[in-house]
Amino acid sequence: MKTILFASSALSLMLPLAANALEVKVAHSSQAALSSELHMAAWAFQHHLQDFGTDVQVTIFPNNQLGQEREVYEAMQLGSGADCAISGTAILGNFDARLGVVDLPYLWADYDHVHRVLDGAVGDQLAEGLRGAGFEVVAWLDSWGYRNVASKAPVASAGDLQGLKIRTIPTDTYVQTINAMGANATPMAFGEIYTAMETGVLDGLEHSAALVQANKFHEVAGNYTLTRHLFGPVAFVCSTAFMGRLDDQQKAQVMAAAEFAADLERALAPAREQQALDALAAEGMTIAEIDTAPLQEATRPVQDKVAEAIGATDLLAQIRAEAALQ
Repeated sequence: MKTILFASSALSLMLPLAANALEVKVAHSSQAALSSELHMAAWAFQHHLQDFGTDVQVTIFPNNQLGQEREVYEAMQLGSGADCAISGTAILGNFDARLGVVDLPYLWADYDHVHRVLDGAVGDQLAEGLRGAGFEVVAWLDSWGYRNVASKAPVASAGDLQGLKIRTIPTDTYVQTINAMGANATPMAFGEIYTAMETGVLDGLEHSAALVQANKFHEVAGNYTLTRHLFGPVAFVCSTAFMGRLDDQQKAQVMAAAEFAADLERALAPAREQQALDALAAEGMTIAEIDTAPLQEATRPVQDKVAEAIGATDLLAQIRAEAALQ
């Protein structure tokens, strides 16, 4: 089956497209490595759509080739640049504030909890909000693991985070979370992290092990502390302008490919998280467990404060109720 998949995909790249062929440009911020959940999802979408769609060409633009994440989404709103993009949900909070509810600290019990919420009523409400901003959610995906702190200096306890300049996503929820943990949140575009770590602008960053590995951040940060402070889901979205250009058959093919990508990416998530941690350790990174109870206590007010500020207290209540159904 794998041989057929690659052979048919290669053939599709050599054949000229028909005049009415569908061309799809998919952007993401990570390296073009299957160890990244962003690229794996894009790759799965590409191959499924080209193999089972009709006259389709999918081009992936990894590593911010079409611009930083926010720039890509702003261009999509105007109907230019990428047709679809894959990213953490946090950046999309800039376009619908209520989406920030899924990025609150110490919110998720496990992967199943995330799936029940995003595949249910809460996910539908959040998708509707993004639709109003010009985006169509074609799939909700998993982060390949919790976000932890990668740093130059060891972090042996919660207190060691005090004063560290930690890169985080430039959204209010993440900034409040990192500050509540005692560090100095330093919002910065993803593509600028490596150089900022090299030059000492940053003391560390917070991200999943899979993304740290895929982007070789272990080369500039020797320590990885399992704070498990955030578990930000991933969204696969296309512009409403792009979706509006599709006929019914093309739309069904795009949705089927996105569903395939989501199923594959979610199935791999738990194992990939551990594989990434093992790979970072093999590269010489020190992996440390700490007591997260002080961090959970310090960040609990952030949940209620942010949810109220973004008008999502009802959604937070639903997410907490789903956790109780474990």
